[in-house]
Amino acid sequence: MFVSHIAYRLPYVPVGSLGASMTDDGIPANECADGAAAILGRLNPQQRAAVTHEDGPLLIVAGAGTGKTTTLAHRVAYLIEQGADPRRVLLLTFTRRAAAEMMRRVDALLFPPPSFESREASPTTANTATTRHVSGHLWGGTFHAVASRLLRIHGRDLGLQPDFTILDRADAEDLMHVCRTELGLSSKHRRFPQKSTCLDIYSRCVNARTPLGEVLATAFPWCRDDEDDLKRLFTDYTERKESQQVLDYDDLLLFWAALLRDPTAGPRVYDRFDHVLVDEYQDTNSLQAEIVSLLRPDGTGVTAVGDDAQAIYSFRSATVRNILDFEVAFPDATVLVLERNYRSTQPILDATNAIIGEASERRDKALFTDREGGARPVVASCRDEVEQTEYVIGRILEHRERGTLLREQAVLFRAAHHSAALEIELSRRNIPFFKYGGLKFVEMAHVKDLLAYLRLAANPRDQVAGMRVLGLLPGIGPKTASDLMTVLAQAGGDFERAWLGFKPPEATRGAWPGFVTLMRGLAAEEPGALPSQVHAVRTYYTPLLAMRYDNAESRVRDLEQIENLASRYPSRDRLLAELALDPPAYTQDLAGPPYLDEDYLILSTIHSAKGLEWDAVYVIHAADGNIPSDMATGSAEEIEEERRLFYVACTRARDDLYITWPFRYYTQPFGRADTHGLAQRTRFITPAVAPLLREVQASPETGGDVTAAPGHRRATTASVRAGVKAMWE
Repeated sequence: MFVSHIAYRLPYVPVGSLGASMTDDGIPANECADGAAAILGRLNPQQRAAVTHEDGPLLIVAGAGTGKTTTLAHRVAYLIEQGADPRRVLLLTFTRRAAAEMMRRVDALLFPPPSFESREASPTTANTATTRHVSGHLWGGTFHAVASRLLRIHGRDLGLQPDFTILDRADAEDLMHVCRTELGLSSKHRRFPQKSTCLDIYSRCVNARTPLGEVLATAFPWCRDDEDDLKRLFTDYTERKESQQVLDYDDLLLFWAALLRDPTAGPRVYDRFDHVLVDEYQDTNSLQAEIVSLLRPDGTGVTAVGDDAQAIYSFRSATVRNILDFEVAFPDATVLVLERNYRSTQPILDATNAIIGEASERRDKALFTDREGGARPVVASCRDEVEQTEYVIGRILEHRERGTLLREQAVLFRAAHHSAALEIELSRRNIPFFKYGGLKFVEMAHVKDLLAYLRLAANPRDQVAGMRVLGLLPGIGPKTASDLMTVLAQAGGDFERAWLGFKPPEATRGAWPGFVTLMRGLAAEEPGALPSQVHAVRTYYTPLLAMRYDNAESRVRDLEQIENLASRYPSRDRLLAELALDPPAYTQDLAGPPYLDEDYLILSTIHSAKGLEWDAVYVIHAADGNIPSDMATGSAEEIEEERRLFYVACTRARDDLYITWPFRYYTQPFGRADTHGLAQRTRFITPAVAPLLREVQASPETGGDVTAAPGHRRATTASVRAGVKAMWE
């Protein structure tokens, strides 16, 4: 709960004051924490220096696992203990959960639970003290939440009424779609970006403070030909929001910045705060950094915490320049670096320090730990994706037998579809798992589309699958699709008899005969023909996919994954039963219900794993084209962000780190053909990094490591050729 703009002027008594003084909550000061000593007691010297810094602008560069949240929470508590009014402290985070956790820690530091002795001596006082808090007076929350509260109070200065409506992402997309349709940009005779893509482009322009032409050239090159129409669309979109007095997420930040720049409203807003603390500063975009500068132009009271090495969200318009150029925005800034790591073993830190040490531009830091021992991280080369899957599962089960719970192990990957083969094998072995990041593989719209063809062929009475498949055809609406399904039921599921005589709308006329032929062929399932059936569906569906969805190339690769997986199933019914009879809410459902111990393996994209940690981490598909992604190598800046992404993945590990990469990627399921491409290990394992890793080859027989015995050299192509040359040299 936040106080009004009148109440914040009331005097505040610091919680650390001595004697019989009272806090603003009426708590005797001697019931609060024992002053600064209690707050600073468990901090290391680097953290203590950051927490006790005075009012000048401060940047805390907190390396992975160095206690970033602890340091920031302690700084807030220390400021309040030293006399800062919590009602004049602004704490900006990127998630509501992070803000709540931070304020919970602040309360715990200022009002720690009483000891057993104090409860015995004065139970009434002790019980009362545990319920007191100051976090309710802090202005804490996400940038957007704080902007909304300030605009409710000061919006009239901009002509904005306090009862404005906020559009969430879905609402904003819908409004964008209305504009798109009424401007004639949704014509069936052209491929214009979908509403979600249009909103992404608009948001990138606003948050990155970048002109439309530049955004299209760098981030959405496939939309460059639509620049003029996008200008018309965005103009109409902004005018409709203005006339309806509605704000989307981007407007909240825009209007907050406008308030701060206004000569009348600005002072009333930034005079509210003496201290502005920003978490995850490396994830701020240009507009958010501008807001921080406008709040405290001279930097007094500004504290920013972050790690340039973990700046991985440029696709959300975040820019690493904000943390790298902090001293440019605030020339008098002090920069303190946290390097003592509380998470990983030293061998892991040595390797990850070397990985990020190759960055072209970075804040210098060398993470270290007081933990003793630890094995070198492993980099395992695998023959192909099947061997990689066998190797990873083998190591997972091996660690489980040693006592490491499945949920203390995580498999990380660059893109969500990289885990497809692993998910299937885990489910076949009854190993429960939970997947984070992006849409789950079988929940993606285009994957569900492909499976719907197979479901309808297996059961022509499946109304849901039929409506989905028919709705993919241009010109077929819900009413026509429903009528066609009725006719199919009357024909006993005979696709040819039911649909061949149907006269489709003009838009569907060219695709209809091929569709009926496809369904008739799928219905006549032959044993062992499942891969060819999936191939037939993919071939027919791909042109429809290109018309319906953006980023068609990456979606087609997902469908190729389904075709690869199909060869591992004896029948279509088995595939559908295990994958998508009813799309699961979570992909661990594919592996069945958890066992009694409720243990499960973690699967996650690297982006979703940021901020988390596990005992054992497996980074898979660490080959060029995947890490770094072939979609993110168009510039030096993109490659540097991919390096940081790899660093984030590796720094999630506490005790054991495995990095795997397949040497071959087959274009068809292994066994049907030998057509394949050769991969090379990720470029981020450089000659400076490699000696810090233990290089192994996965064993094709056991899925284990193959390493050379002491005193023996393994056979290589070079050693064979050297032996041949000995015949004539």
